[in-house]
Amino acid sequence: MTHKIVSLIGFLTVTALSAPVIALNYSTGEAGINAHRLHQLPYNLLGRKIGIGQVEIGRPGKFGIDKSGNSAAKILPQRVFFRNKVAIPNDHVDNHAVMVAGVMISDDKHLRGVAPEAKLFASAVGSITEGGQPHECLATQHVASQNGGDIRAINFSFGESLERDSREDPTLNGKALLTECIDWSARVHNVLYVVAGNQGKGGIPIPTDNFNGITTAYTAKRQGKFNKVDFANLSALPLGIGSSVIKKEINLGDRRAVSLLAPGSQISVYNREGKVEKVSGTSFAAPHITASVALLQEYGDRKLSKKMPNWTLDSRRHQVMKAVLLNSADKIEDQGDGLFLGMERTLLSEKNYTWLDSDAYTNPRIPLDIQMGTGQLNVFRAYQQFQGGESSPDNFVPPIGWDYGEIAVNTYQDYYLEFPLQESSHVAITLTWDRLVELNDTNSNGKYDLDETFRDRGLNNLDLYLMPADAESNLRNTCSSLSREDSVEHIFCPVPVTGYYKIRVYHRHQFNKPIQSYGLAWQTVIRSE
Repeated sequence: MTHKIVSLIGFLTVTALSAPVIALNYSTGEAGINAHRLHQLPYNLLGRKIGIGQVEIGRPGKFGIDKSGNSAAKILPQRVFFRNKVAIPNDHVDNHAVMVAGVMISDDKHLRGVAPEAKLFASAVGSITEGGQPHECLATQHVASQNGGDIRAINFSFGESLERDSREDPTLNGKALLTECIDWSARVHNVLYVVAGNQGKGGIPIPTDNFNGITTAYTAKRQGKFNKVDFANLSALPLGIGSSVIKKEINLGDRRAVSLLAPGSQISVYNREGKVEKVSGTSFAAPHITASVALLQEYGDRKLSKKMPNWTLDSRRHQVMKAVLLNSADKIEDQGDGLFLGMERTLLSEKNYTWLDSDAYTNPRIPLDIQMGTGQLNVFRAYQQFQGGESSPDNFVPPIGWDYGEIAVNTYQDYYLEFPLQESSHVAITLTWDRLVELNDTNSNGKYDLDETFRDRGLNNLDLYLMPADAESNLRNTCSSLSREDSVEHIFCPVPVTGYYKIRVYHRHQFNKPIQSYGLAWQTVIRSE
């Protein structure tokens, strides 16, 4: 019997279309995240052999198993499940899941997904009457264990409301079971989770309060580019009319929820019947990011297979991928002189302010803008950020680079930039690390079981600085990011005077273990001759 699916999914509007169009190609092309450039020569990146995941209420159909799979033959998941079991044919196939999968892996020439040759593993958790967060965690764990335990990113285009949470007076403090589950899984399975953001009257905020993944808001197209936060995103300070609703949509305290923007307005996708629909919402922004990981990871695996210098398995770390994606995001359009790092668009908030007008730009205690995070995904700029390979602080580091490292409490790690930076140019630096969540594994089988819980051991406090190369004290910094609550530090600031600089990672306070691993990415502009 086919189950009726009642979904708690991202905000969704749907418009039927009579003929195929290329609006998905807009969001994946130059107007959006610029993935098409990587599809073409000389890059030829399509996500080959890279495992990615999808977890939501329903699942996409699979050709050869489900009748509906025949209608969407260009959307071909690798395997499909119901929670942690093999999917029953024609059961829990869901239109929303089909459309989300299409953004990631559609191989249709009219509506091509971001990574059409990635291997998608998808699990349905079932309707809200059949289960809850424990079952959703079970499905998540199962997907994270697929492809020989090698899943690089998992898409969450759904969530849970606070009203359904079993805690007394629940808040978005990161302690819901599903939120703790994905933060635990991110570390244990080395998976980057990408979570659709909150939208509308209480919404689906769990697990948008995660620490170890990426939570997204979405942009609409204005004057030919996706560059404006859509009005439907509820991500604002809880002031004035509707403040009680907004409080249910944002994280407790000063920690910001939105990490990164992606296109999500009026995206054309194939539905379950193989017809084209226009859809909007964070549900369709998130898969743009998830599938972009597959493109970057295909490139990284090529380098690993050729045993290229500066390439190790660190390139697969979820902290590195998060840092690379956030650091390479578009904020302010470059005017051709490179001083804004070659960025391709100026982003506007719902109220039409830019990133330069945000508190994140001026306040070192706030690394992320409340509506825009670090900016909008540009996967080609992420490729440029990623392609140089890992740069160790043991040597001078290049103008653009990344590293996966570790640091002991009350110590710092300095990265000396090889070339002098250009006065008035901007520097982008992003530091990411994990909250430590452990499984209360009562039966000692190393896996989450339905009656088990998690233990939140807290978040170590790391700080980030840009400093003159000869400075010793942190107080002599040029720019800093000093959040006490976030698992991300982000610097985007102008260079005051041409000269030599260094990046400092400082482990200020220990809340769990004394040694903290981290991902770091940076982009700078060297002095012009």
